[in-house]
Amino acid sequence: MLDLIIRGGDVVTPQGVARCDVAVKGETIAAVAAPGTLADTDAGRVFDAAGKIVMPGGIDPHVHMQHPFVMPDGSTLITQGPDRVGQAALWGGTTTLIDFAYATADRSVQKGIEARDQQFAPKSCCDWAYHLMIGSDPPHTQMGELAEAIQAGYPTIKIFTTSIWPGRTGRMVDFGDIWEVFKVLAKEGGLGVIHAEDNDIVMHMYAKLIREGRVGFENLAEVHNTLSEDLSFRRIIRLAESVPGTALYMMHVSAATGVAAISEARAKGLPIYGESLHQYMLHTAEDYKLPNGQIYHTYPSLKSAQDQKALWDGTLNGAINCVATDELCCTLREKTMGRRIDDTTGGNSGVEPRLGVMYTEMVVRRGYSLPRYVDLVSTNAAKIMGLYPRKGAIAAGS
Repeated sequence: MLDLIIRGGDVVTPQGVARCDVAVKGETIAAVAAPGTLADTDAGRVFDAAGKIVMPGGIDPHVHMQHPFVMPDGSTLITQGPDRVGQAALWGGTTTLIDFAYATADRSVQKGIEARDQQFAPKSCCDWAYHLMIGSDPPHTQMGELAEAIQAGYPTIKIFTTSIWPGRTGRMVDFGDIWEVFKVLAKEGGLGVIHAEDNDIVMHMYAKLIREGRVGFENLAEVHNTLSEDLSFRRIIRLAESVPGTALYMMHVSAATGVAAISEARAKGLPIYGESLHQYMLHTAEDYKLPNGQIYHTYPSLKSAQDQKALWDGTLNGAINCVATDELCCTLREKTMGRRIDDTTGGNSGVEPRLGVMYTEMVVRRGYSLPRYVDLVSTNAAKIMGLYPRKGAIAAGS
């Protein structure tokens, strides 16, 4: 006996879009069948999907739930957790969220995973996974722990090449340590997920603008700028190229320079993937001038209309493979508390509207096919992160 038949919808399958019935038993798709093949009496529940799109659940590969964030007044904000964010995700059509488990010099990789499990398992209402995030000066023993974690099914490792803000420590990983991590990734078949900015350029620009008295958040694009993205992307990709077999997922690509670096690497056959965020694709640095302009911001900053065009072009030429949110769920008051280049809160509350907004922008306004849209909001993330075909596909057994 089946639990559910979704009848007569336009189903986005790995082979294309077809009018089908989808049968579900438990948490698995039991069959994708021609309309009318399955009888209503075969299932406990039948849903009429005529005239509707049936697609894999969205996958957001970049979220921060129950995440500590230092506010401008020095207090620590703990953002909303997997209960609230999971509800929002499901309401908007996203069924899988990929967050982060934190390993530090004082906490092993396994302890980092266990700590997040304790936060997520009791209250998450949708599926989740973790990228493993390492910090500054990782102990040499951590390399073996990362190898074991990859073997155990945690294949992605998050690395920062910048401290993001002046005076903040513990996040940026030196290139020597990154080199050692890349050796582990290449040997074990893992994936580096990279926040790449050139720390020297970023910190220079903070100091320059503070010295000049131009500290308003509307100047953030001068700090986290296109040159920083250019230099950092090319350096990290070159390092990966020096360790054959190293695969990278470049998070929150924001500039044409980043798109170009990924495109050139992929043209050489390197396994380099790009992620952008919905706010980069919908807003530019000019929007910082709008009322509550902080709501459009995350790190790196918004860029120009020309950079935005390059991101859209990247979704068509293979440089941008996924559209994520960098979710950081907080209140409007918390999001707009910071007003300076060095205290503005990053992230945004985007998991609920992401699928609907990108459907409008991609399919309705730009004429993307349904399969291309589904690739960008679900399937590509599943394939890149090792979740496919359990996730990201409407197919028997998924």
